[in-house]
Amino acid sequence: MKKVTLFFTFFALVVSGLSSQEYIVHDLKIQGNKKIKASFIKNISTVKSGSKLDSLVIEQDVLRLKRLPSVAHAYYQVFPSEGNQYNVFYNIEENFTLIPSLNVYTTDDDEFAYRLGLYEFNLLGRNMIFGGFYQKDIYSSYAVNFRAPYLFSNKLGLAVNHQDLTTQEPVFFEDETANYKYRNKSFEVLGLYEFNFKNRFELGINYFVEDYTFKGENINNKPELNVHKWLVKGIYEYNNLDYYYQYISGFRSQFNFQYVTSTNNMLPDFFIGWNDFFYFKRIGSKGNWASRLRMGLSTNDETPFAPFSVDNNLNVRGVGNTIDRGTGVIVLNTEYRHTLYEKGWFVLQGNAFVDSGTWRNPGGDFGDFSKEDNVKVYPGLGLRFIHKKIYNAIFRIDYGHGVTKNATKGFVFGIGQYF
Repeated sequence: MKKVTLFFTFFALVVSGLSSQEYIVHDLKIQGNKKIKASFIKNISTVKSGSKLDSLVIEQDVLRLKRLPSVAHAYYQVFPSEGNQYNVFYNIEENFTLIPSLNVYTTDDDEFAYRLGLYEFNLLGRNMIFGGFYQKDIYSSYAVNFRAPYLFSNKLGLAVNHQDLTTQEPVFFEDETANYKYRNKSFEVLGLYEFNFKNRFELGINYFVEDYTFKGENINNKPELNVHKWLVKGIYEYNNLDYYYQYISGFRSQFNFQYVTSTNNMLPDFFIGWNDFFYFKRIGSKGNWASRLRMGLSTNDETPFAPFSVDNNLNVRGVGNTIDRGTGVIVLNTEYRHTLYEKGWFVLQGNAFVDSGTWRNPGGDFGDFSKEDNVKVYPGLGLRFIHKKIYNAIFRIDYGHGVTKNATKGFVFGIGQYF
């Protein structure tokens, strides 16, 4: 029956393109939705009652729906109504969207940390995200986040974030590495605007306080800081990804720029900008090649508090917790994901990866990117346990083993794909 419907849909739309008569959408109907509001889907859809029947516009709407956290899969059907009018049906397979999150990582130095959270990705049936997390990384931390991309219209939204993060951070002075208790308490407001289906922009401000407290006996009088800062943030994203359950194909680029003001000369005003390039390709019926390239620069101050870090849970699996810092970064993560077993809602996926990166030293030059001490290469293997009908329900286990100078090794656990 489904094949017959799809054939009729294709035939009707081809005929509409060849005929001199213009075909019109009589009504847009939503089927299969339980928690998602039909009014919300109609609001963000380009297809409207009375608009021209256009297969390209319909397919774009369906792709937009598949990107929503609350939608596991979506497809469309077209049926004649009366005269030159047609009814368009969007069929929705919903995700379960009240999702716990867990990230755990360890290294061969017996380091252990975790982050436990709970998020609702379809608040009030309108794909608003609300939730928070608790983190234990020697010290306790928390965050609360709210994000509503379509709060005011089908293009304009709002995000509000608050976090209070405390960690032990190594700070790299010329003569030694010192451990600090680092606390960052922030409040952030962002405006969200979608130019069109593939392009969106975020702009906002962040007020935060950074506190660096020396750990242990400070016999060399290392600096301790408590600095109030303002941050202006802009994000531009181009997204041309297509989803089919656990498989992704296409290209995505996200540029992030921040300008930070400070009230302390030890942590002066600076800018930081980076771009993440993502590329996904289907390999056969069960394979997926995924890659992420990050390139970033910041103001090149000679400071031990440089903004880019080398971190186990952010960019290089197995490397450890903030083992180095820099004012420039080039990181490439690439992996092949293969479906080992699939039955109903459950998928077991294996992956083989290589994480590699290099950093510019604070106050250094671009030649630092090629220095042996700065280059990290960590190949590894992992497993993914996936629930196809629960949003982001991907439990991952990765083991990375370094092959470059002063390498470590370790496991990284988490919810969701690494990138």
